[in-house]
Amino acid sequence: MPELTIAEVARIAEGEVERGDPARKVRGMAPLDEAGPDDLSFVAEARYHAYIHASRAAAVLLARDAAVEIPEGMAAVRVDDPRRALARVLGVLYPPPAAEPGIHPTAVVGDGAVVDPTASVGAYAVVGDGTRVGERARIHPHVVIGRGCEIGAEVVLHPHVTLYDDVTVGARSVVHSGARLGSDGFGFVPERGGLKKVPQVGGCRIGEDVEIGANTTIDRGSIGDTTVGRGTKIDNLVQIGHNCRIGSHVIIVSQVGISGSTRVGDGAVLGGQAGVQGHIEIGAGARVGGQAGVTASVPAGATVSGYPARPHREAMRIQAAVFGLPKLVQRLKALEKAVFGRGAEGARAGSHATDQAGGEPPRDA
Repeated sequence: MPELTIAEVARIAEGEVERGDPARKVRGMAPLDEAGPDDLSFVAEARYHAYIHASRAAAVLLARDAAVEIPEGMAAVRVDDPRRALARVLGVLYPPPAAEPGIHPTAVVGDGAVVDPTASVGAYAVVGDGTRVGERARIHPHVVIGRGCEIGAEVVLHPHVTLYDDVTVGARSVVHSGARLGSDGFGFVPERGGLKKVPQVGGCRIGEDVEIGANTTIDRGSIGDTTVGRGTKIDNLVQIGHNCRIGSHVIIVSQVGISGSTRVGDGAVLGGQAGVQGHIEIGAGARVGGQAGVTASVPAGATVSGYPARPHREAMRIQAAVFGLPKLVQRLKALEKAVFGRGAEGARAGSHATDQAGGEPPRDA
């Protein structure tokens, strides 16, 4: 495993060393409460500052403006953003294992398929007829790639990924285990005696620098393509329907479901378990809250939540009102008792008696 001096950590993180010995070496990254004397740690939120003094870490990544005193014997690397600094340093401390180029003897490569000599194809993987695998791509064991696919340079397909026919995965994209790309969209029409499947004849196009989580499914287009734009990050267990157009640098969190022919603009964020109706548009930079039910288009830059999804502040006011209903019911019962001298049942009986008497309440009311 690589080791870094604290001075090297500061250079990689674009920060400065405060206190401690810049020549001291670190060999790993650990949380504050688990870090040892050879570890680097980090603090991104003020609520964790109190734990710094109890930590045994050699050094800590810390925001430049964090008002905390560093204990004796520990170094601080002051940075603009500890989370971004962490990402840079982790990539150096924990480099991905290098793959040996070549095709495993148990792999199956179809007729007309082209695998670049610098790519690796793992045990029991299948590369379909006419598929092209680019430079330094890494196809892990038990991956199945259909016919006529295009796998870009430095793509990583983790074990048990399945790509149906005619799927494109752009350079440097990563697809995690169990993901299925290019499966048939959910298209049926009613016919006498049942439902008839609509053939799904479009493609599935994944852009460059995309990451797709485990067990996510992205359907092929019915006519035309389903597309995912450059730099988009998709979490585990997401469903994207046929003919969706997902823009660039979109974030889609776990268990989101997007129905067919929906467009999601560049830079939008969809929170976990959000559900999106088909044939609508979520504008660029929009934010959709977790578990929201989106039944209509969302303007660019808007933030929505709730079901049906509506502007976030309005949704919060509605939720607060709903949470206040039990107290409101109690106040209403108390008011009825004060007015009618009895509970709700008595109030209703008194109201009925009033109706029978032509509008005048009984004397004992």
